[in-house]
Amino acid sequence: MRTVLEQAKSWHRPLMLMVLAMMGLVVASGIGMAVDHREILNESVWLKPFKFGISFVLYGATLAWLLSKLRKARRFGWWTGTVFAVTGIVDVGFIAVQAARGTFSHFNDNTDTFNQVGQKVFMSGVLGLFGASLVVAIMLLFQRVGDAPMNRAIRIGLGLAVAGMAIAFYLVGSHSGREQVTDAYGHPVTLAGSHGIGVEPGGPGMPLTHWSTVGGDLRIPHFVGLHAIHFLLITLLVLHLLAGRITWLRPERVRARLIGVAAFAYAGLMATVTVQAFRGQSLIHPDVKTLGMLAGVAVISLAALTGVLTAARRTAALEPLEPTQPTQPLEPIQPTPAARV
Repeated sequence: MRTVLEQAKSWHRPLMLMVLAMMGLVVASGIGMAVDHREILNESVWLKPFKFGISFVLYGATLAWLLSKLRKARRFGWWTGTVFAVTGIVDVGFIAVQAARGTFSHFNDNTDTFNQVGQKVFMSGVLGLFGASLVVAIMLLFQRVGDAPMNRAIRIGLGLAVAGMAIAFYLVGSHSGREQVTDAYGHPVTLAGSHGIGVEPGGPGMPLTHWSTVGGDLRIPHFVGLHAIHFLLITLLVLHLLAGRITWLRPERVRARLIGVAAFAYAGLMATVTVQAFRGQSLIHPDVKTLGMLAGVAVISLAALTGVLTAARRTAALEPLEPTQPTQPLEPIQPTPAARV
């Protein structure tokens, strides 16, 4: 742990400052949920900044670590990370302020000056966060920041994260029309958009996440995509630890192929929940088509996994053992001069 903390000092500083600020927001929002009983759409006003704070802690720290690994265009990468950090502070800060005001941050179309200015800044922030992540992903496509398994995990993970962020452009749209709701004080609020498909705002939701239990919810594929890189890096860490005990896992090519299988399975899961959400279907109530799509991904992934493991074990079994050094014949002992006498 001490080594990790020491290494973190060399990570992208503006992003790490953003991470510290988000940690503070998580603590403050957690306290708010415990002591402040105001609600909007049947959930605590502090739940949204709490969830966004956790997400930005994870993603911001990962991005700060990745930027410290760049070998080319480091200065450009530093500025890109700084754009992400500043944009993240502004956007999540707006979410926190709106929570404190007891009103909506997303889709709020009320005409008061603060909200109108905040919404314009908020909308531009979505583009800034997406753009910065896309630039970093492109930069890492042309640079090696580690061995083959790590490079594959980072590149695919960031690619899926950018795809998950792209869903936010649909989230901020007005695909669901305009809805009239009330804030925490009972004041009317007009929502010009929604993350739900086929459901009314404030419908039944799952514990903590409040993802819809009766219809489609685009927050699910958005979340799954955003944290793809964390799943793949955790998978990479597990493989690295197992390689210390399992001989046939030690070659880079084997672990890189296993990362590829894990990435395919995760991408398939992301595609499944995305299609499911756009079909207006709840995550916990899949139909035959959704289950069939998920089963297809699982079958292909298991077949690929079996193939990689079988090939790795066969290769390890066929590799010749290291030749032992032939025993040298003992040289006859020469008598010493004293012995001759």
